[in-house]
This record gives sequence, C-alpha cells and structure tokens, in this order.
Amino acid sequence: MNQRLPPPKHLRSRWRPCSGYSIRVFGRKKDQAPDPQLAAASNEPIVRSKDPQSAKGVPTPSRKAQEDARKRPLVPNDRGAAKVAARDARREEQARMRRALDTGEERFLPARDKGPQKRYVRDYVDARFSLGEYVMFAALAIVLLTVVIPPTNNATIILFGLFWVMVAGVAIDVWLMSRKLKRLVIAKFGGVDSGVIWYASMRSMQFRRLRLPKPMVSRGEWPS
Repeated sequence: MNQRLPPPKHLRSRWRPCSGYSIRVFGRKKDQAPDPQLAAASNEPIVRSKDPQSAKGVPTPSRKAQEDARKRPLVPNDRGAAKVAARDARREEQARMRRALDTGEERFLPARDKGPQKRYVRDYVDARFSLGEYVMFAALAIVLLTVVIPPTNNATIILFGLFWVMVAGVAIDVWLMSRKLKRLVIAKFGGVDSGVIWYASMRSMQFRRLRLPKPMVSRGEWPS
C-alpha cells in the first residue's frame, strides 16, 4: 500500500520509480525511540509566577516551596507568652462587656442580652413600676420579724398571709405585663423571638438599681 501506482501509459517514459523513498514523509516512525531530553522537558511542571513585578530571569519557586513558606506552627514556640497574651485578651473582653452592661452598647453585650427585641422589652420593663421589684425585700423583712415576734403570736400568721398575698400579686402583675408586652412586640417586630417574654418577666422581678444591663430610660419613658 505504500508504493505508488504507475502513471498512465503516455507518461511512463518519463516516470522513474524512486527506490527506498516512503510515501509517509511526515510524522515519526513507530519504531523510532523518543528523545529522552524532550520527554523530561515535557513532563516537568511549569510554574508561572503570579507577581507581575517579579524580576525576569529569577526562577519561580515550586508549589511545594510556596506552601512551606505559608505554613505557620499550630503551637507557638513560646507558650508562656501565648498564655499571657490570651489572658490579656480575655481580660480586655471582660472589661468591654462590663462597660457595655453599664452603657448598653449592643456590640459588646452578652449573648443573652443582645437583640432589638430584648432591648425593647428591657426599656418597657424599666419604664413601668413592677410589684416584683420588692418581693425579695418583703421576704427578708418577714424573716426578720419572725425572729423577733414569738411564734405563738397571731402576728406571725398575719405576716405570712401578707407575704403570700404579695406573691400572688406579683404573679398576676407579671402575667398581665407578659400579655401586653407580647402584643406590643408582635405589632412592632412582626413576631416574638424565643425567650424574650421570659427575659422580660425575670427582669421585672429584679430591683431596678440591681438590673444588668442598667436601665437606659426613666420611669414612664415608654419605648416607641
């Protein structure tokens, strides 16, 4: 199949077959061995520099060298200095949190006090008078009076009766406040986050001056 066909009869006198010449001129023969230098050059990975200002003629570091240069030790060499730095960072964070509890700065407040709904219910609770603010003082006064008054006296029964009446009044006050506050939160935010009403109820039973975060509004200054 590799030999040419003879030309037509009128051209046979001019045609001379070229012995030893193959028709398949282009390409490499199958039995020819590849050049080892060219094979090694083709298999070598080409690493291009991403720095447009890198100097020409300087060999680009391989990927492994670049990864080794970016590696950082997981454990610092100086553990004592690392502990001191971590302790200082923790103290600074606690100081920021204490300042936020005094100033009401939202960014550094604890997670339990963050959120616009909790800010709203805090202002609402701080603006109203809550009976639960004084329940602890009433309980302490009753304990002291029971020490002074003899247990056989009817005054002890009266004191305990008044205390339970106050507890019932606190429960009713918190229930009424929770219902109204829930309606206000839904009207303003479109829904109530989980734990917001309970958060407001617990705050209403704390003495005003001992509340954290500290009240940012005066009594009667209702949130808009």
